[in-house]
Amino acid sequence: MSRTQQIADAIIAQGILPLYYHSSEEVSLETLRAIHRAGIRAVEYTNRGEAALHNFSQMVALRNAEMPGLLLGVGTIKNMTQASDYLSAGADFLVSPGFVADVAAHCVAHDIFYAPGCMTPTEIIAAENAGIRFIKLFPGNLLGTEFMTTIKDIFPALKFMPTGGVDTTAESISAWFKSGVCAVGMGSKLISKKLMEAKDFVAMEADTRKVLETIRSVRT
Repeated sequence: MSRTQQIADAIIAQGILPLYYHSSEEVSLETLRAIHRAGIRAVEYTNRGEAALHNFSQMVALRNAEMPGLLLGVGTIKNMTQASDYLSAGADFLVSPGFVADVAAHCVAHDIFYAPGCMTPTEIIAAENAGIRFIKLFPGNLLGTEFMTTIKDIFPALKFMPTGGVDTTAESISAWFKSGVCAVGMGSKLISKKLMEAKDFVAMEADTRKVLETIRSVRT
């Protein structure tokens, strides 16, 4: 089995891809510990600040020391320079807010999991024709579950994951899975700025555990 397929399977099995960023190295590391304790085995750290690359490098070191098997990906990748920097730092996979053709080509050629953000059928077709099989529907709050229901039969070979607009409630999670997605991306609705600023990692762990239980319940 390819590495790309292994990572896709891990995200699908988990049912959620949590994503976050914080300028503090300590908060970034302790957040990772908290969600890992809750059962997370694949996580996206977003490239959204000057400290992102440094913090991510420290997260990789922490993972290697304490969390064998945890998959660490990087989001908000907008060009090949960023992709190269994070792959060199140890990223297991990449995620973008849009479809970046040269990043897609590099990842397909080197068996690296890449989930580009797509908002239109034209973008999804471009990604599919480039060899991508896992699509991030973004922004999910604007597209909604009806968009997914409408397009899923057009792209039977693709897996879809909405990011943005997915709440932690059973109603929201259930609606997305019923529409045909394989997993949901969840950022501030799960790992909130309030919890990170308060360094309330106990609550963060509890909230993450609850969402994982909700996903398991919804799927059964």
